[in-house]
Amino acid sequence: MQKKKVLFVSQEIAPFLPKSEVSNIARRLPQGIQEAGKEIRVFTPRFGSINERRHQLHEVIRLSGMNLIIDDTDHPLIIKVASISAARMQVYFIDNDEYFKRKNCVVDDKGEFYEDNDERSMFFCRGVLETVKKLGWQPDVIHCHGWMTVLMALYIKKLYSKDPHFADTKVVLSLYNDGFNKNWDERFADKLKFDGFDEEIVDQLKDTSYENIIRVMTKYADGINVASEDLTPELRTIFDEATCLKQDYVPEENQTKVMSEFFNKVIEETVLI
Repeated sequence: MQKKKVLFVSQEIAPFLPKSEVSNIARRLPQGIQEAGKEIRVFTPRFGSINERRHQLHEVIRLSGMNLIIDDTDHPLIIKVASISAARMQVYFIDNDEYFKRKNCVVDDKGEFYEDNDERSMFFCRGVLETVKKLGWQPDVIHCHGWMTVLMALYIKKLYSKDPHFADTKVVLSLYNDGFNKNWDERFADKLKFDGFDEEIVDQLKDTSYENIIRVMTKYADGINVASEDLTPELRTIFDEATCLKQDYVPEENQTKVMSEFFNKVIEETVLI
């Protein structure tokens, strides 16, 4: 039987960034899923605070060189890679000087969320998908960690819906208490329209608050799971009201087994449909 393929996409991963709820799970779960018999790939942004020399990042020339158009502007896509030897796991990094070279990850020196976080999310998600295509690797499931990854569900279901490479790909979103308290750019919907999304979708995302973006993305996800044990009431409501497959919080010691089975369920549900 062919191994199931799971693409892990995370806003942050330890040890490349400081330990956090997201970075710890995004480091631990892919290793566990791989050891459980599935094939994996792992992607994350190459934020400027990541020490390339210490972690031995190097550019993958054959995957770099593409330009992605965001809001009518070309942005070069650079792909780097590093290994976590203890986990026998490679991590691919999406890089771009304008979006990711700055020393902070998602907030500036004053703690304010960057004005272009919406574009950074768009670039990151599209960069992952275009790179996976170049690799010739077709994921059965894309598992998303952190708010910078949640647009993946929308891209797979709408923008890449006719791309045979992702014809059977499902998306699972993990819900974390990692939201942003500053709305995305009010022109976010217009940027999506330029990307090729239709008016129905654009209208849903004119409210660029964190809660609305998460709520809309759950409509396009095939599965969602609770990653933070004490989920905020707002996110708990979104989880409870979602109509896709759902997996509530499970303790760390059981996460690998439960999530591996949940991925299987999401894949099988697709076949039935």
